Amino acid sequence: MKKAMTNTRVSVKLRKSEYRDEWYLYIESYPVYVAGKSKPQRVREYINRIVTTPVWDKSRTARTTDGSVTYKPKRDENGIIQCKSPKDQESCVYADNVRGIRQREYDNAALYTDVEAAQAEQNEKSQCNFIEYFNHVAKERHKNSSDSIIINWRRVYELLKIFAKSDTILFSQIDLRLIEEFRRFMLTAPQGGGKSGIVSQNTAATYFAIFKAGLKQAFIDGYLTVDLSAKVKGIQEKESRREYLTLDELRTLAATPCDRPIMKRAALFSAMTGLRHCDIQKLKWSEVQHDGNQYRLHFTQQKTKGVEYMPISEQAYKLCGERLEPERLVFESLPDPSWISRPLERWIKSAGITRKITFHCFRHTFATLQLAGGTDIYTVSKMLGHTNVKTTQIYAKIVDEKKERAADVIKLDIDLSE
Repeated sequence: MKKAMTNTRVSVKLRKSEYRDEWYLYIESYPVYVAGKSKPQRVREYINRIVTTPVWDKSRTARTTDGSVTYKPKRDENGIIQCKSPKDQESCVYADNVRGIRQREYDNAALYTDVEAAQAEQNEKSQCNFIEYFNHVAKERHKNSSDSIIINWRRVYELLKIFAKSDTILFSQIDLRLIEEFRRFMLTAPQGGGKSGIVSQNTAATYFAIFKAGLKQAFIDGYLTVDLSAKVKGIQEKESRREYLTLDELRTLAATPCDRPIMKRAALFSAMTGLRHCDIQKLKWSEVQHDGNQYRLHFTQQKTKGVEYMPISEQAYKLCGERLEPERLVFESLPDPSWISRPLERWIKSAGITRKITFHCFRHTFATLQLAGGTDIYTVSKMLGHTNVKTTQIYAKIVDEKKERAADVIKLDIDLSE
């Protein structure tokens, strides 16, 4: 099959100044085919050169719009416009050199095969900056994500610059060796936000997973020819302990006065529904549905942006308080997590609980008590809004440990020799 040729012709032309007796030199290319436009374009490129002494060819008239008679400039055997002034002639020679460069560019582009064109594009992409690309992905593709996701992507962007000791890592530099070096760097990476020390292993695992997500997207967008993210193992997370309250402790807390009633209601609501603090803080009355004896939440998770449809108990509904207008927040004036820790600690201690309990522990409590009560793990996973049931399995291990301890509770003095 014959390849279509554009046959673009590039020439040097003059344009008369409206105010002075001088002419601008410019390069005109035609036809030029531009993506997204069906008709060929005429491209003009002014080269910042002016002449005042062009020689006119009286045997060749030029077209005009007003009917007046003008002539085309005289050219030598090489097509260079002729001028009386040596300085003007130098400008015309310069313009012709620019014309020659542009002509070769168009000719070479027309002679490329599809494979060569693709290779040329790939070579160009390989010289792009991965760190800049990563920052673009973080801003454009995660602008509607939760605050925690945005903060984590921004932190990985900063760590990439620390690792590179500059603002640049070219795509051509990215290989398995560099990725492995970044993986080792992450295990001793400094904490952000003015904190001293290095990140935890679980934080390093999260950050490295985000880095791999950036590599994956670069492969999808054609900046990498190989999916390097699939060839590298992530950082193994350490199994962290999920602190939770027993049912008796939860009942004791419910009966214990608190100097921040809104916080108490929100904490108990979390224990009864499994909602995160950020979801409770943003919950509106329009997302709390009451139909006869049925109570439901229909909301969008702040962290995953997943739409959740969750039944809740009558007790959980009563913790919401008096119903207000649809756009009003259910838990108005609920402080941010950083302002909750001290009043929460006072409430926990006044209930006689000595362990360190954070607001998020009430979500752990919901998951653990649901599994201990016989709710299957898939249902609990959906109620928690987990995208992967593996995330929920950590709570199942806690319940298994309780069962193992329960198996040794009953002990008898038995003489097995009889």
